[in-house]
Amino acid sequence: MSQKKAHAQITDESQSALTRYQNLVIGSNSLAFTIQYELLLGLLGGLPGALGLALRRKFYKSLFKSIGRGVLFGSRVMFRHPKKIILGDAVVITDGCVLDARGENNTGIVIGDNVIFSQNAMVICKDGDIRIGNNVNIGANTGIYAVAGNKVDIADHVLIGHYTYIGGHSYHFDQIDIPIASQGINPRGGTSIEEGAWIGATAALMDGVTIGKGAIVAAGAVVTKDVPPYAIVAGVPARVIRYRTSTPTEVTVESSSAG
Repeated sequence: MSQKKAHAQITDESQSALTRYQNLVIGSNSLAFTIQYELLLGLLGGLPGALGLALRRKFYKSLFKSIGRGVLFGSRVMFRHPKKIILGDAVVITDGCVLDARGENNTGIVIGDNVIFSQNAMVICKDGDIRIGNNVNIGANTGIYAVAGNKVDIADHVLIGHYTYIGGHSYHFDQIDIPIASQGINPRGGTSIEEGAWIGATAALMDGVTIGKGAIVAAGAVVTKDVPPYAIVAGVPARVIRYRTSTPTEVTVESSSAG
């Protein structure tokens, strides 16, 4: 779903406010499901402590396409189009996270087992698809985006530091007489992170890149092209410093945090 189309859905006065809200947030025109969604998030979403965790664990299950065992939801967690979201076993979604599977032609969000989302992490689809494998740790305030048919694929055992930006899109900008925001999105196929990679804090992985198996992206790096397996990259734009299979040299990479 393009930003222009999403904006049109919000401002289209030919549709009722309820219908616009259902299209953008609920993902269903069912009044019964809308009421269920509103009641559950309204009554339980901000409930603190162990009671809140227990009640959300019990009652949120009915919102999703599929959900595994032992999933924990922190407070103030937001889900959009939850019937397009699949959660594996023992997923932990901490306070303030957003999972948004919006789109007219997409599959949505698939999350494997033992995945931890730290505070305020965002996983956002706008007509794209996001798949996160098993045993992935996603740091606080990280943003993962799949738009305009793009896919973000994060394999097993990946570590992602806080404030990381993954899979964002670029715009066409050839015409100087038209605002860049009005020239349309320029999708490049999405972003892939292969098994066992480590993404340092505040890194940016741009649309169209692949991070190879076991690679390390240093804190603050901006990755604009593919990273080979087991490479260590740093800088703006990121470049290969060395390979993990060669003689070690000191490289500072800030760890991801589950807290």
